[in-house]
Amino acid sequence: MTPTGTASNQGDTTDTEAEPHQLDEETFYGEVRSFSFWFEAVEGYLEGRPYGYDPAMPEEQLDQQHRERIVTTLCNYCVGEAAALEAASGMVRLAPNHNSRIFMATQVADEARHLEVFLHRIGQLGVQDPEAEVQRLAHPNIVAFKARLLELVDDGDWDASVFALNVLLETLEFTVFRYHARTADAITSQILDGVVSDERRHLGFGENTLGHHLVAHPDDRARLTEMKSQLDTLVLGAFEGAYDDLGLHRDQRPQLGRDYLEAVERLGLLG
Repeated sequence: MTPTGTASNQGDTTDTEAEPHQLDEETFYGEVRSFSFWFEAVEGYLEGRPYGYDPAMPEEQLDQQHRERIVTTLCNYCVGEAAALEAASGMVRLAPNHNSRIFMATQVADEARHLEVFLHRIGQLGVQDPEAEVQRLAHPNIVAFKARLLELVDDGDWDASVFALNVLLETLEFTVFRYHARTADAITSQILDGVVSDERRHLGFGENTLGHHLVAHPDDRARLTEMKSQLDTLVLGAFEGAYDDLGLHRDQRPQLGRDYLEAVERLGLLG
């Protein structure tokens, strides 16, 4: 397997003046994992959108059933984003080098914003106490996944934490958010589009980091493959729960877990 360390991979792309493929590896990662690159990446879809959408955009008229489905879906998104925020903040300390620490710091900021905009949107939809509603409506699979992810971080396991957060969870969110953005009301759709852009970058970091690690430490592939097997039920159950919340019939659903399976396949971790 070739490590995914080129600018063509999702997440680690750059628009700097130098041609990325002409940069040595250390300089390349210094570019794409920097605060400067992060700021340029998010500026285009955050400027003038304090809560992830254009405040001039009118609210669509939603019937009660539709509104309740959106609220339930967003509550479960909040669990995932809270998991990512708490995990990423702990992983700053675990990171093996400064480039990775800096990237994880930018991811902490991204995840905090995602949680904020989803909670704000839930409030806009008429929920008086969004945090309490998240607790009430949280799907057991995503709650269980959060607990397992934070255990890995607490154990100080950098590689497993990167795999669980930046491959498994980010791929789950990237897949569901991207699909939901195509069918949501205009405000929710614009919020999701910005979040998807961040998830793509986080996923790229995970794939590149683990790709290089597994080339140098091929014996770790068996351990991560076993971890994937243990977490598959929770990940795919969270997919199923998300599509149920969106009210999609089975024949309307995209191929369940397609992007998830493709991501782990690129790392050679399919059992």
